[in-house]
Amino acid sequence: MHPEDERYQHLKGKRAIVPIVNRSVPLIFDEYVEREFGTGALKVTPAHDINDYNLGQKYKLETINIFNDNGTLNEAAQFLVGVDRFEARKAIIPLLEEAGALVKIEDYVNKVGYSERTHEVIEPKLSMQWFCNMEALAKPALEVVMNDTIKFYPDKFKNTYAHWMENVKDWCISRQLWWGHRIPAYYLPNNEFVVAKNIDEAFELAKKKYPDLNLQKSDLKQDEDVLDTWFSSWLWPMSVFDGVRNPNNPEIQYYYPTATLITAPDIIFFWVARMIMAGLEYRGEVPFRHVYFTGTVRDKLHRKMSKQLGNSPDPLVLIEKFGADGVRLGMLLSSPAGNDLLFDEALCEQGRNFSNKIWNAFRLVKGWQVDANIEQPLHTKMAVKWFKVRFNEALKEIEDHFVKYRLSDALMSVYKLMWDDFCSWFLEMVKPAYQQPIDEKTYNDIIDIFENLMKLLHPFMPFITEELWHGLCERGENESIMTETMPSYKSELADSDFLNRFGEMQRVVEQVRRIRSEKNIPQKNQIELAVLKPQGDTQLDSIIYKLCNLSDIKYVSEKLPQAFSFIEQNTEYFIPFGQNVNTEEEVGKLKKDLEYAEKFLQSVMKKLSNEKFVNGAPENIVAIERKKQADAEGKIRILKEQLAAFGK
Repeated sequence: MHPEDERYQHLKGKRAIVPIVNRSVPLIFDEYVEREFGTGALKVTPAHDINDYNLGQKYKLETINIFNDNGTLNEAAQFLVGVDRFEARKAIIPLLEEAGALVKIEDYVNKVGYSERTHEVIEPKLSMQWFCNMEALAKPALEVVMNDTIKFYPDKFKNTYAHWMENVKDWCISRQLWWGHRIPAYYLPNNEFVVAKNIDEAFELAKKKYPDLNLQKSDLKQDEDVLDTWFSSWLWPMSVFDGVRNPNNPEIQYYYPTATLITAPDIIFFWVARMIMAGLEYRGEVPFRHVYFTGTVRDKLHRKMSKQLGNSPDPLVLIEKFGADGVRLGMLLSSPAGNDLLFDEALCEQGRNFSNKIWNAFRLVKGWQVDANIEQPLHTKMAVKWFKVRFNEALKEIEDHFVKYRLSDALMSVYKLMWDDFCSWFLEMVKPAYQQPIDEKTYNDIIDIFENLMKLLHPFMPFITEELWHGLCERGENESIMTETMPSYKSELADSDFLNRFGEMQRVVEQVRRIRSEKNIPQKNQIELAVLKPQGDTQLDSIIYKLCNLSDIKYVSEKLPQAFSFIEQNTEYFIPFGQNVNTEEEVGKLKKDLEYAEKFLQSVMKKLSNEKFVNGAPENIVAIERKKQADAEGKIRILKEQLAAFGK
């Protein structure tokens, strides 16, 4: 009972009789008891409840284990011996009634533990187990993580780690299983035990310790329990290099400590923390320098994927459908360090599409005829220069992601480099005219670039990159992309000014293509482009010529009448109407756009003319409306200029 419960103050110092078995037990008072729950009086069973066990230790109570291992009552119960636990709970009711000890039966909500695998009710039962004292081991292991001797990626898991290590409990290292490392403890006839590597050492130790027993080796019985799986696993960094039996062998000296451990956050204490503790205890050094935590793959209901739930897709079926590289890529793109990902087959489909994109790029390049007598055109020379500089810039970004263990970000950078820069831009720039050969210099540059892209992509997509790497050039029998050196950033290749100019050129191409699309000007029809600025470096114009199918680029000092226009980087560009435009149709479209823009401007001005809105609305909201006004006014001005060019 609770020491302050007024209902039971008169019972202090007295004893009670347990019904049916008529056992005398002490009445104890402790603040652990909840006065408001039930009667406020708690029956303590130290052998069958962890909290009751702690109370039993505190007050030196007798522990009586009444269960056999199969869930039936044993002789210590004194009645219903051999009866199953569930049947015994029913059978005890008439016995209590007969003894006059049953006051009432009341239903209440109770937390009952169930086995995750068998779904059986878990019955707490006191048993003899082996424990490892963890407090002294935990302190140095906590320190090396908190001071970043061992770095976590992402570092948010340092808090989880600290919580475990600051509240560490003794570790129960014995398990009642048939498979595992047996506990190296040997029991003697006098109920004592010795711990040794094997029975021969145990026998010699026991004879010295208890000479009066006249022991035979057959008197020693090894403990039937085995070590917890994690107890052998915490020695993994050492045991794989035979560092436990042979602590100074060349392999353990070379490989320990390892660089990086990759694991899931749900075993941060079970494995990561324990390996750190074991490494510091047995070798005096941490087992690794970095720990990278992967995310957990979950289904659409946010449940962890597992064999037991049956919610995990068959990887072989996914591979058959999307390819091994496609599955890998889809999962990696959506799994930033430490964050869970919700599995969706669409991710794998994205990976398959990327594989197809790479394969088609390979087929395109390998299908070109090479002519050693052709000079390298200026547009391909500029394109090759650009891609090498762009590739080098991407390497810097990718290397930074790798250093910071942002693997999904690194993959996304490679993905964009391959899909956008290489396939969508570079190959279009260097592609020879239909059924025409390509010059040898450009072709060799393309092959070198393709090879480097495969090397960069290989850690993420090992199968297709190995295949295409062999297809790009003749390789030796034992050559593999796996043994190639990864491309690395070179500061001497950096040229941000050139990249900026090239980016401006790309935006011009996009604007010209936009106008072609909006005005229904076929790509096969050549058009002119006029630029309102003095003529400067025109080397990149060669690429605009090719990608936009231009007949001419003129540099002019005045705006061109009768032309479509756009502005890029404060420079205005013009595409003369020529014979590519239906004048009547274009004027009608411009008038319709002008009417819409003017109505939109009126609605904005109506809001801005409202003093209550201007003075009462947040400053950023008013600023957005003023920007809408400026944009609309600018669009109206351009539309009127275009109509004027048509004489309207």
